[in-house]
Amino acid sequence: MEGLVLLNALATRLLFVLHSLVGVWRVTEVKGEPRYWLLALLNLFLFLETVLTLKFKRGRGYKWFSPAIFLYLINIVPSLWLLQMHGENQHCSVQSEEMSQNNSRKEDVNQTSISSEQAIGVSDIIETAKVFVNNLSTVCETVWTLGLHQTFLLLLIIGRWLLPIGGTITRDQLSELLLMFVGTAADILEFTSETLELEKVKNNPSLVCAILVIWTWSMLQFPLDLAVQQVVCPLSVASRGFLSQFFCQCSADLWNIGISIFIQDGPFLILRVILMTHFQVINQMLVFFAGKNFLVVALHLYRLVVLALGVRASLQHRSEDPKAEHSYQGEPSESGRRHYEEDESKELAIPLQASPVTSQDPHPTP
Repeated sequence: MEGLVLLNALATRLLFVLHSLVGVWRVTEVKGEPRYWLLALLNLFLFLETVLTLKFKRGRGYKWFSPAIFLYLINIVPSLWLLQMHGENQHCSVQSEEMSQNNSRKEDVNQTSISSEQAIGVSDIIETAKVFVNNLSTVCETVWTLGLHQTFLLLLIIGRWLLPIGGTITRDQLSELLLMFVGTAADILEFTSETLELEKVKNNPSLVCAILVIWTWSMLQFPLDLAVQQVVCPLSVASRGFLSQFFCQCSADLWNIGISIFIQDGPFLILRVILMTHFQVINQMLVFFAGKNFLVVALHLYRLVVLALGVRASLQHRSEDPKAEHSYQGEPSESGRRHYEEDESKELAIPLQASPVTSQDPHPTP
């Protein structure tokens, strides 16, 4: 079992490193400057985290937070920023013509290699790899950037699934968290692909930068596990007042509401409203998703009010009936435990009169 845990921990981090290196390679190809390979040095932080995790945690995760996911974000986000901020992207039509020309050249090379009827050696494999890399380089730049975004979000979900879990999260909570991540990733991908493709947004670098800032801010929810972890509140919390019981009893729901309002749906709604009102960018999909974000925020606020009313009702019930025997967060109350122990002792006690064993008289009467 320990070997499988170590294998999952190493394989997942290796996938993160490879994907971030692909992003750095793409930046160097677009910018045409080898100095951008220095971005690959960010993987040293992930390497250090891997060594520390294997040494002190035996490959398992940490409490409430995933450093591997966070460092993967640090590695790949700068590359995606540079690709999106690159102002000299070629049109797909021009690149498609270049790609078709390269494909025709590749076919000519293949025909000449087949006619030569020579055995495939190491040099032939290298030449084939070079042709493959050249064909990848001629793919439309927008297709490359969108593909990196898509694989990035998929790797976040798959990597969180493969990473060994720690002692504070169960498999049931992990499955719930992954389902939340799937919906979140789809919404984030739609947000970037919809807004960054608008003509008024492309021609405004400051607006592109603002969109990328909000996109980066929304990525910070992926390393967190707080939205699915329920906290067992002690009995003493009820005597501290409404706020203490509210934050303790509804901690997971509060984290979920806070992440949606302040990290994802709230910022997305604000940006879409600014695009429609200030920049006069109005289309059917933008209006629909702005309404969707508004509806999600409203439902979360409604959920917050329902939780607060439920906690207040439970406190009023306790104040009206302080001797009520009921459990709190899965733990029986003190009086309930005392009555249960007394009943159990009564059932286990056997009186001497009912004992089936009778004493034998050594001198019976005739």
